[in-house]
Formats: sequence, C-alpha cells, structure tokens
Amino acid sequence: METEGGITVRRALELPGLRGGVPEVLTCADRLERTVRWVHAGEAPNIPALLKGGELLLTTGLGLGSRPADQRAFVRRLADRGIAALVVELGPRFSRLPAAIVEAARTAGLPLVQLHREVPFVAVTEEIHTEIVNGHYALLQRAEEIHRRCTQAVLGGGGVPQVLGILADFAANPVFLETPDGRLLFASGPEAGPVGADPLQVWEGLRGARAAAREAPPAGAVLVEVPGGGPGTGSVRARLVLLAVSGPLVTVHRMAAERAAGILAVVLMQARQEEEVAARGRGDFLTDLAEGRIAPEDAPAQAGVLGFRPGGDPLLPVVMRLVPESAPSGSWALLARAVAEELAAVGAPVLVGVRPVEGRVPLLLALRPGTTRTALADRVSAALRTGAGRAGLERAGDRSPVVVVVGAAGGWAVAGAGLRHAADAATAARGLGEHPWYDARRLDIDLLLWRLRDHPDLASFVDRAIGPLREHDRTSRPALLPTLEAYLAHAGRKAEAARELHLNRQTLYNRLARIGELLGTDLDDPQSVLALSLALRARRHTR
Repeated sequence: METEGGITVRRALELPGLRGGVPEVLTCADRLERTVRWVHAGEAPNIPALLKGGELLLTTGLGLGSRPADQRAFVRRLADRGIAALVVELGPRFSRLPAAIVEAARTAGLPLVQLHREVPFVAVTEEIHTEIVNGHYALLQRAEEIHRRCTQAVLGGGGVPQVLGILADFAANPVFLETPDGRLLFASGPEAGPVGADPLQVWEGLRGARAAAREAPPAGAVLVEVPGGGPGTGSVRARLVLLAVSGPLVTVHRMAAERAAGILAVVLMQARQEEEVAARGRGDFLTDLAEGRIAPEDAPAQAGVLGFRPGGDPLLPVVMRLVPESAPSGSWALLARAVAEELAAVGAPVLVGVRPVEGRVPLLLALRPGTTRTALADRVSAALRTGAGRAGLERAGDRSPVVVVVGAAGGWAVAGAGLRHAADAATAARGLGEHPWYDARRLDIDLLLWRLRDHPDLASFVDRAIGPLREHDRTSRPALLPTLEAYLAHAGRKAEAARELHLNRQTLYNRLARIGELLGTDLDDPQSVLALSLALRARRHTR
C-alpha cells in the first residue's frame, strides 16, 4: 500500500529485522496501516520530547519507568507526539509488558508491539530506512512518468486539457486549473470515473463549499501553484486543484501535480506570448490604417484576415490609453483577452489591438442599425474599464488608469482618420476630469494646446493670464484657482458655481472680485473669459 512518504507499521513488522524478534501486537492491530516516516531507538525518560511524529520507536523499556503512573504518562506523551508505533524488546527490563503500559497504549490508540527475541536495533533501523528511501524513489519514478507523459502530450500538440486529463487519470480524481483569485479556467475528470461524475458539477459544489469556508481549501485536496515567471502577483499564474472525490490523494499525487504545474507554466506562457503577438499584429494593422499606410479600399480584405468583417455598417473608432505605470511588462496579453471577452457582450463585430510602446489599445466596432453612437460608446467604455480591472490595472484609491476616447463613425477612410484623431486626443485628455469616455470631436482645443506644449510662447501666455493667481494660491488661502475653474465651467452662472463649490453667493462674489483684482481683468468680458479658459486648459501641459 502506498503511504505518505514512508512505509506502514505492518510492512515494518514484516521486514526480516523485526520479524526475527517474533513481534506480538498487543494493542490497536487495526491501526497497523499507520505511516512510519522514520525509526528512532532510545531509552531516555525524556525521549517523547525528541520526537516529531510518525516515528517507529524501538526501546527495551529502560525509560518507561517503574511505577504504573510513570509508565502510563510516558505512553500518553508518546501518543501525543503522534508516533506511528511503540516497539518494546523483552529482556532484562520486562519479561512481559506491564498491564499499565498495555492499557495506556490501548486507551491512547497507539499500536504497541513486544519483541520476544533480541534484535540489533541498528540493523532494524538501517533496514526500515532503506525501505523508506526506496519507497521515496518509487514515488519519484511514478511522478516522473507523469511528467514524461505530460511533456510528450505537449510536444505532440496538446495543451492544458491534455495535461489535466493525464493528471486526472493518474489521481483517479477530478483536476481543475483556476486563476489565483479562484475563477475556473479548465476542468478534467478521470476517464474511468463513475458515470455522471461531471467535473464542472464538482467544481460548482467546491465553489459553494469554499465560499462557506471563506475560501479555505477542502479537506484532502491538493493545491499546487503554477508559476508565472515574474515578481509580485505575477509570480503565480494559476493554481492546480486536485479533489479527493473518488479516493484519497497521497504524496505521489502531489508530486505529480507539482511536475505538471511546471509544464502548465510553459504552456500558459507560450499561449500568452502567442496571444500577445496576435494582439500586437491587430494593433499594427489599426495603427497603419490610422497613419495612412493602408489604403481604405485595401483595409476590408486585411481586416477580414484578422477576423473583422463589419459588412457595410459604419465603423466606430475607439482608443483606450493607459497611464505609463499601469501596464507592466507581460500584462498586455491578459489585457487584450479581458477586453475582448468584455466586448463580446456588446454584440457587435470588434477588432481589438494593443500598442504597448504607446500604451494604447485601439479598436474598431461596427455600428449596427438601431444603435446610436452614444449608446455604443457607453457600452464599449464600460467593457474597456472592466477589462482593465480584470487585467489588474486598476488599484483601489488610484485615479482611473485609462482614458477612453471615441472618434467619429463612418467608412474605412473615416475610421483611419478617426483612430489617429482619437489616439492624439487620448494623450491630450490625460489630466482632465473623470469621465467614462471623451468625444474626440470635443477635445480639439486640448489637442491643439498639447501639440504646443513645448513652445515657449504657450508657457508665457499661461503665466501672463493666470500667473498672479497661481502665485496667490502658493502662498495664501483659500485657493482661488478652483473658484475660477468652476465659474468658467458654468459659463459665468454664479449660482451654479456657488453650488458646486458649496459656497454662499456673497462669498463667491467676494472671491471673484479678488480674482479680478489680482489678474487686473474683467470676468464679464468675453475676450478675457476666453483667454482665461485657454490658460486654464494649457496649464496642464506647461507645469
């Protein structure tokens, strides 16, 4: 019988060394399948403190004590340490084991064996340890055989399902691959499993049990992490879960799962690389279309090769831009997959690409009859942000790491220009207030100012227009720039500005008067208001 890293007590008693001592099992003969992980021989009264559990203890009884109370306490301490069995050699100390020792062992559930003949403890120890080492080697060989079969399956064109199937057949139990946060990726059951043992149904039961137990793994399960090859959270790509449904899971099953996890890491890494290459290829096509390197009349055929066939429907260009630090290396495949899965629910043909160097995700969608541009943009924006969250780009407390800009809908010629316009506008939109998405057509002023960001005249203009106000806010309170921004945002409607700022009207009037005094301008003059509005927008690019 296979054991957890050792041999059974029964097997140890069958070996020549102990068999030569004519062993007699006095207690707990029904527990001889306990695992012996090591053998220890000794006579010291404090020997229980030296044990870790799973040992077969050999003794002549010198440390057991002479009083029944001491003998019972000694046996109880051994049982508390979790040893596999106590073997006492009869001789000068005991001609037969005292009733106190036997009863204490029976009460504690500890197998007790007496040897009627003298045996060399060193030889017994060497023999059992050799058997344990041989057992370990046999387990390694079985686990390596699973590793070899999994490797052959992958080299033969197989993937995750084939690897899981081999492992499930070996363990005779269902096997699952889940994400680090517990979402199911693949499931497989043994081919020889009972009829109706659907691994997906087993998974549903597992999910409910884990939720009730606050994500604790079920008893008897084997969980092995699939490495991701990166630091931090990226170091764990997935997790193998083996459930003890049809029978127990033992050491060799964990060993095989650990070897299968290494193969799965390579398979998943290869799949992610292929997925990222494909996503980059789509991104290159969309960029070439935006830059005019692909003629509008040639675009439909090339898009069809990539799986995008919108027919005669108008095309809606969209660009999601990521802040630089939100897209670590290696996350682009995950981001592309998550975005594509979320956009599948939109119900329109979509072509999604990635441009890691620019930190962009460009895409085209077909605008179906009966769907408005605004409604589609709302759904696409929500899908993009959800996909970014699934890819781990959003962190609690941070500003949104993405900017979504929607261009004008039209044919292939309009789509190319719209992608280029949206991409530029997405860069210019960084730093604006939080919005689900921005209309590229309403960002032209911001885009113009962004393109002038390095021109010294723009910085001079901002300094002339609002410099005194910026200097005031650096040294005095309350800050007045927010008041001016709210006033201009509401087109001079003072009541609405006051409500936004949570001020009474008189306080607002006083602040506006102070702003006019500091800037030497009339806030009711249209030319002054225009200059101040432009300066406030331009300061994002000149700080």
